[in-house]
Amino acid sequence: MTLSNTKNLLSANNLTCIREDRVLFEALNLSICAGDILQIEGPNGAGKTSLLRILAGLSQPYDGCVSFQNKNIAQYREIFHQDLLYLGHLPGVKDEMTAQENLEFNLTLHGLDRKTAEVTLAEVNLLGFEDALASHLSAGQHRRIALARLWQSQAKIWILDEPFTAIDKLGVEKLERLFMQHADNGGCVILTTHQDLSLPAERVKKVTLAYRFY
Repeated sequence: MTLSNTKNLLSANNLTCIREDRVLFEALNLSICAGDILQIEGPNGAGKTSLLRILAGLSQPYDGCVSFQNKNIAQYREIFHQDLLYLGHLPGVKDEMTAQENLEFNLTLHGLDRKTAEVTLAEVNLLGFEDALASHLSAGQHRRIALARLWQSQAKIWILDEPFTAIDKLGVEKLERLFMQHADNGGCVILTTHQDLSLPAERVKKVTLAYRFY
């Protein structure tokens, strides 16, 4: 399975992933380019999250390698991570901090201006909750705190695991517009989701992973 284009940002060469003696996928080749929106599909257990973590350099493949602008990410990890925003399935929100403090912490951690936090919370409909402790907020609000980083991110590569989880229809539409804007500005979006995207079909590339019983 190979996707290719000219302005390559991230590529995977002959990736094989094995978890608990089960092959999730093997000999997987991807070429993800500026302007791409790539949706990774497949049933639970097929290896979608494992693939995202390998592409983000958070896990190692059994075989194969991942390259950022044709350079192995294992050798250029710091440079790669400067151009990467990864949001996992868990929002990574600290319960003892307020919504605004959580966002300020994440913005600072990634070298962004923490002063934009309050304005950015408005983008995800959290104004009025900025001073609420995260422990008092819903799962959807936790997800929106994490997703707020997208509006300030300068990274070219966005890798997002189930970004629409616990997000309402209007929130999903707003995220899809943001994905299009990011791609149009020369970035790329790699995501998993169990729901159909409302984006134009010609703008979305798909990779489907199958569940293997061996």
